[in-house]
Amino acid sequence: MPRTIWSGAISFGLVTVPIHVVSATEDHSIHFHRVHLEDMARVRTRKECELEDREVSTSEIGKGYEISRDNVIPISDQELRDLPLPTAKAIEIVAFMPWEAIDPIRIGDGYYLAPDGQVAAKPYVLLRQALERSSRVAVARYAWSGRERLGLLRVRDEAIVLHAMRWPDEIRDPSELTPPAVELTDEEIDGALALMDTMTRDDLDAPEFRDTYTEAVAELIEAKREHREPPVAPEPAAESGQIVDLMAALQQSVSKAKESRGEDGAHADVHEIPKKRAAKKPAKKTAAKKTARKPKKSA
Repeated sequence: MPRTIWSGAISFGLVTVPIHVVSATEDHSIHFHRVHLEDMARVRTRKECELEDREVSTSEIGKGYEISRDNVIPISDQELRDLPLPTAKAIEIVAFMPWEAIDPIRIGDGYYLAPDGQVAAKPYVLLRQALERSSRVAVARYAWSGRERLGLLRVRDEAIVLHAMRWPDEIRDPSELTPPAVELTDEEIDGALALMDTMTRDDLDAPEFRDTYTEAVAELIEAKREHREPPVAPEPAAESGQIVDLMAALQQSVSKAKESRGEDGAHADVHEIPKKRAAKKPAKKTAAKKTARKPKKSA
């Protein structure tokens, strides 16, 4: 059972659901120590008081808000815990809305909410089934780690999940990143859609979704432990410096995607992507030649 991060309750109108919060994810990445390369000894971070020029213990360290360099207001953890907020002890549901109405950029880490004891079982299942039947998610407010947050409650299997959410003013306006106006043909859009169809998956269990970086780091560590040369990365393909033909790139991408999935006739099927329309100028010239020949035939 994962460690409990926070204990409190879900406030759903006048219904209270005692819960405790556990992490919904696990970190499988490889972590490193900071070391002195000359002798491989650990490098530690020491916390020193800049006035007394000495190392201080954790019990001597607190929070302070700097108004000016000479005026710092001390704030204790107890004072933060005693703030007059209804969300300090509860995850307070304030609204329900469709999942599609939530911009994914606002969604953060996920946590499982577990019922705290037998008394919480019935209201917990009630909220979970109500969310399932309504096909909606709950938006809530809660206070953790010295700040009030916005959260999203949804159902995953038999559990209720809480996702941290960012406040509206924490999302930057992307308008300045909008690219300049360009023209796309219907054939280019159809080609992109054909590539998307080829790359579509039903789940995230395919080999493409494994953590190759962690695997490579583990192989590097194993190679150095065994005093052998680690694998060498392949040389990147040289760039031609020429402007890429978008349709040709799409066609080649579809071909490679089909080959990687072991589909037969990958090359032959590439031609299903609509090609660029033939230039009209040659057609006009041909028509002009035919028109020019008519008087000769009638003569």
